[in-house]
Amino acid sequence: MKNLRFWMARTLLLVLAVALAGCQPLRAQNPGEGLSPVRAEPLDGGGSLMLAGTDVVAYFTQGRHVVGTSQHASVHKGVHFHFASAEHKALFDAAPERYLPRYNGYCANGIAYAIPWGGSPESWRIHEGALYIFGGDTSRAAFELDLKNQIALADRYWREEIDGRNSFVQRTKRLVFRVPHYQSDAELAAAVAAARASSPASTPK
Repeated sequence: MKNLRFWMARTLLLVLAVALAGCQPLRAQNPGEGLSPVRAEPLDGGGSLMLAGTDVVAYFTQGRHVVGTSQHASVHKGVHFHFASAEHKALFDAAPERYLPRYNGYCANGIAYAIPWGGSPESWRIHEGALYIFGGDTSRAAFELDLKNQIALADRYWREEIDGRNSFVQRTKRLVFRVPHYQSDAELAAAVAAARASSPASTPK
């Protein structure tokens, strides 16, 4: 009986995921074109806006998070991008793949667990010329504890499970059927705290 309830609950979650996938915010994240799924918000009048209008070029040119405007806008593979200046728009238009965030702007740490969820434009890093977005400082710090392995995991799950698929269905599936190395927010925070406590820089002199 316990096993039956367990499987019924999982089936219900997956059915619910499919039913809710038509909601406007979820449609914005799943435009069905080249960048799908994507960490985007719905635009008035339709369409998807990358990272709440964040200027993705500014990370590279100014080393900080900057919000763009609709005055300087581009559409790439069905997704709208805003920029803070005409110069940034021109740079993006000339080489968009150079400035696109990995995993289409979703939290890189979440993608390492096959979960396309979150992604705060203010939590980021550039590694080997690629832009990574995170859900927050703890997610970023946890990802950086084993950067090479986390990138390898995220690349694999993005390629094998996420790219081109519905973000909400995939998210629900992997929140229920978790990957073997899954860690909760509390476990991630504990791992980061332990690493910082053991760091020589944190040792009182």
